[in-house]
Amino acid sequence: MAAVSLQVFKNSHQHGGVFEEIEGLLRVYIDGHVERPPIVTIVPCTIALERGVTAKDVVIDKCTGLWARMYLPSCPGKLPLLVFFHGGGFCVGSAAWSCYNEFLSNLASKANCVIISVNYRLAPENRLPAAYEDGLNTLMWVKQQALSGSREHKWWVKHCSLSSVYLAGDSAGANIAYNVATRLGSSGSSESTIIRPLCLKGTILIQPFFGGEARTWSEKHTDQPPSSALTLPVSDAYWRLSLPPGANRDHAWCNPLANGSDKLRDSRLPTTMVCISEMDILKDRNLEFCNALNSAGTKVETVMHKGVGHSFQILHNSQLSQPRTHEMMSQIKAFINE
Repeated sequence: MAAVSLQVFKNSHQHGGVFEEIEGLLRVYIDGHVERPPIVTIVPCTIALERGVTAKDVVIDKCTGLWARMYLPSCPGKLPLLVFFHGGGFCVGSAAWSCYNEFLSNLASKANCVIISVNYRLAPENRLPAAYEDGLNTLMWVKQQALSGSREHKWWVKHCSLSSVYLAGDSAGANIAYNVATRLGSSGSSESTIIRPLCLKGTILIQPFFGGEARTWSEKHTDQPPSSALTLPVSDAYWRLSLPPGANRDHAWCNPLANGSDKLRDSRLPTTMVCISEMDILKDRNLEFCNALNSAGTKVETVMHKGVGHSFQILHNSQLSQPRTHEMMSQIKAFINE
């Protein structure tokens, strides 16, 4: 995501000079020191939520610092479980950001689902595949709570339908959801059996953050408003900071179509919903991805949100953001209740 509000970096003359900078968002120094100004308010789980939604923060892995925020709506019966990954180019963002707290509490209420919002490790301190590993470890943790009958987590586990688990995310979080799902579904993969009794029923990819060495038309020509959440230079910087050293944008984690769609056939992805924004520089790349998934035999539901750009659902950076966000939530509700 690009700047929400510009901030001044505090230590501009220390740490041996600047290695990489994304204005207002991130500064990485030559010695490895990283600064992230507070561009979005961090809120506790006790902040006012959508009516009827309970939220708590839970520790998943003390060793890596992995934690998540749980959202439980007051609905009767067993509910689908949505494991959600926030956006931010793999480099910024938090499950405690106010914009995600608002969006996900509303989604839990309107879509009638339990949501686990994963606070995965960030790059460049933890380059990919660290975020993918955190995603898999979260699923294993959910399985452990379900099988152990933990009293501590009974308040949400007892409401979950373990046969209706969905991986979801926006922007970089959608990339994480996709790559975790491919690890679970690849031919010969043992992970899909390891997470039982959890059953991955679908993936929900909101403006998935992919890239490539060759530019698409929308990347080169889409007119971006001043409030755009993603520009091409910012996208390139995120990939330089998050991919393994020496990798380019045709690395499989960035460009799943770099070597054709054969790999997609082996992924055995569950039914997938892809939400695309009409004014997003990623529009063409997202459409190509949907076409490739469909050709590979994956059932794909493609949704186009007209007149809005990247991350509109959390930034509310246009007059159409609110109605389009309501549309998105209704579409997600329909998808997980098919």
